Amino acid sequence: MAERPKRFGFLLTDQSSMICFSSAIEPLRSANRMSGRHLYDWNILSPNGQSVQTSNGISILPDMALADATSLDILFVCGGIGTDKIRDEHLFAELRRIVQHGTGIGALSTGSFILAAAGLLDGYRCTIHWEGAISLKESYPELIFTGSIFEIDRNRFTCAGGTSAIDLLLYMISAEHGDKLAYDISLQFMHDRIRSHSDKQQVVRKLQLAAKSQKLLTIVEIMEQNIEEPLSPDELASQVGISIRQVERLFRQHTGRSPAKYYMEMRLEHARLLLLQTSMSITEIYIASGFSTHSHFAKSYREYYGLSPSRERKPVYRMAH
Repeated sequence: MAERPKRFGFLLTDQSSMICFSSAIEPLRSANRMSGRHLYDWNILSPNGQSVQTSNGISILPDMALADATSLDILFVCGGIGTDKIRDEHLFAELRRIVQHGTGIGALSTGSFILAAAGLLDGYRCTIHWEGAISLKESYPELIFTGSIFEIDRNRFTCAGGTSAIDLLLYMISAEHGDKLAYDISLQFMHDRIRSHSDKQQVVRKLQLAAKSQKLLTIVEIMEQNIEEPLSPDELASQVGISIRQVERLFRQHTGRSPAKYYMEMRLEHARLLLLQTSMSITEIYIASGFSTHSHFAKSYREYYGLSPSRERKPVYRMAH
C-alpha cells in the first residue's frame, strides 16, 4: 500500500512575503515532479478563508480558513511586513489547538512573531529574518534565538525568510526522501549550495552586538579584518583604547564567550565558507583562517562542527542530518 503524501498547510496573512511562500512551496512541487511520486500535498490557508494580499500586491484566494484545515502534518505561518503587529487572540488559540492535535508548526521569515505570541516557541530553538531579530528578542527574551538560516527543533520549523525557505524545505525533503532528490531539486532551481542550520545570518550578529556595545562591535569588526593573521588580546585592546580586562568583560557579558573563543569560532566559520564555496586546498584554507598547523585546524574544526574539514567538503547532495 502506497504511503500517503505528507500534507502541508501555508497560512497567509496580509502582506505575507511572496518570496518566502513560493520558496517553501516550490520544493514540494518539484519533489513530486522529479521523484515521479506523490510525496507531498499542500493547502493555502488564511485566518478567515478570505482573500489575502501578499507583499508584492498579488491577491491569493486560499483553499480554506485555518479552522477548516484538518489532518495537516505541518503548518507554516508565512510572515511579512507588519506581522509583528498582529494581536489576534483567536488566531493564536487556533494555532495552539492545531498543535495540540499533533501538527508540526513552523514559521517563514517574521512568522516567528506569531508563533512566539501564541506561546508556541517557548523552549524551542528558533530563528527569524534579521530585520526582526532585535525586536523579537526584546519582546520575547526567553526565546532560544540562534540567528541561523533555519532551525529545526523537534516539531518546530523556522527560517530566516527570503530564499532560506528553499534550504529549509530541501533539508526536510532530504531527511525524508534522500539527499539525491534534494540535490536534484537544487540543481533545477539553480541553487548552488543547500545551506544548513550551521549557516548564520551575518547581519544578525552585528545588529545584536551594536545593540549591546559599540566598542564590542568595533573589536569584532577588527577581528573580521584580521582572520589570516589573528591579533593578540593586547593588540585588540589597544586598537579600541581599553584594557585587556575590559575586553574580556565585554565578551563574557554580551556573548558568553572569551575573546579568544569568539575569535576562534569566527575563524572556523570563515574556514567553513571557504571549504564549501571555493576549490582552495585544505592547507590553503587553514592558513587563510589563521591556523599554523593542519592538526590544530582539524581538531578545532571537529570540536566545533562535529566533523572533519575533509568530511565537510563532500558533494552537496550528501547532507548531514
